[in-house]
Amino acid sequence: MSSTTPRLTALDALHRSLGATMTDFAGWDMPLRYGSERDEHLAVRTKAGLFDLSHMGEITVTGPQAAELLAFALVGNIATVGVGRARYTMICQEDGGILDDLIVYRLAEHEFMVVANASNAQVVLDALTGRAAGFDAEVRDDRDAYALIAVQGPESPGILASLTDADLDGLKYYAGLPGTVAGVPALIARTGYTGEDGFELFVAPADAEKVWQALTDAGAPAGLIPCGLSCRDTLRLEAGMPLYGHELTTALTPFDAGLGRVVKFEKEGDFVGRAALREAADRAEQNPPRVLVGLIAEGRRVPRAGYPVVAGGQVVGEVTSGAPSPTLGKPIAMAYVDAAHAAPGSTGVGVDIRGTHEPYEVVALPFYKRRK
Repeated sequence: MSSTTPRLTALDALHRSLGATMTDFAGWDMPLRYGSERDEHLAVRTKAGLFDLSHMGEITVTGPQAAELLAFALVGNIATVGVGRARYTMICQEDGGILDDLIVYRLAEHEFMVVANASNAQVVLDALTGRAAGFDAEVRDDRDAYALIAVQGPESPGILASLTDADLDGLKYYAGLPGTVAGVPALIARTGYTGEDGFELFVAPADAEKVWQALTDAGAPAGLIPCGLSCRDTLRLEAGMPLYGHELTTALTPFDAGLGRVVKFEKEGDFVGRAALREAADRAEQNPPRVLVGLIAEGRRVPRAGYPVVAGGQVVGEVTSGAPSPTLGKPIAMAYVDAAHAAPGSTGVGVDIRGTHEPYEVVALPFYKRRK
């Protein structure tokens, strides 16, 4: 198989049978949309949506020193994650630049699953493998061992409850437990990338179609529909969630990205990037870096990644992600802007869209917060 041939998920034939528009994403052939992006977005906000996320990269870390390896390799304090819980964290370069943002699940005392973004899965695997030297721990590429199906939206707990005897009520946000869904084994995690309640189900690829179909049937009365990557992007944008390659890059440290809270200097021992991140933290305190803010358009033109943010005729920032917001009914963007223009309500800020300075309102992130 040549490197130019996109990888197919276990649900590929099913997506095509549903008439999905497919796209190459990080070397995978993935559904972009099935019908209307707006309808898919609003289904997740008001009812439920079903996603194939099998392109994500699962890496298993096991062994007596698995926790110590991850404490050294990542910026978070993984030793304090309880069995059955998950944590959002990052893996950085020696210079503090962000290699990827991750979710780490502790499956057992000496077993962890690291979930990397599709575009960075190989980079993260290579980094963890390299950093494992000297630790009594094994790093295993499990990308082919899992299909990942997400059901997201306010109706998702009821839909999933009809297919599992797992204690969903007792399953907290950022927790995962083994169970069965539609009669097949699954790791059931209460996580997601939409700003809504929901679940991510890690299952064997051979079981993916059965689980997808069962969720489709159980969810039909509640208004569940299949959803593609396009609405996943607008959902995460409204929820103010960063996307690697846009809000997070190797050129930025977690402190530059306003996510310094994920770096745990208080943990024991050294970790990759500690010295550089300490400097970045001190620098950020003395000289605040650009701040990640929300921008809401006053007009109809949509800002795109890379467009300059302007104020008083000067460039004061750059758009990292932009799209029409189905929930707000206006174009929105995330952007890094100079601290002087970052306060919510800052006036006189615009986005240079092909030479025209379109006016924007600066707001705090996220744009959208679900009602509990």
